[in-house]
Amino acid sequence: MVVIVRYGGVLVKFKPLLERWKKPTAPVRTAKEYAVRLPLDDAARLHALVELFPGQPIEEIVTDLLNAGLDEIAAAIPYVRGPKVISRDDQGDPVYEDIGLTPRFVELTRKYKKTLETAGKSK
Repeated sequence: MVVIVRYGGVLVKFKPLLERWKKPTAPVRTAKEYAVRLPLDDAARLHALVELFPGQPIEEIVTDLLNAGLDEIAAAIPYVRGPKVISRDDQGDPVYEDIGLTPRFVELTRKYKKTLETAGKSK
């Protein structure tokens, strides 16, 4: 069964997270910590997940949920066709550049990843 949550009209699929939480892992972490204050309902659901998956620390579950949400947001950013043809598809049809938010989001993500990697190495 796939757990699907509608958030802002976007389908979020959490089955991979549920499977991942059943196994121990050690992903790369940033040196910087991020603190958040949650609405009570979200905090209650978070603690319920921790009890359902006792092998997963609360920080790991928060991290995985944030990762899933960021993946869904990135996927939901609409393509905006620009005037410039950047390639051709398998049928020879033109593929136009994306002039929407996606290219800027990708560029900024790369920029901040480099910054965060450098900060992590200097500690």
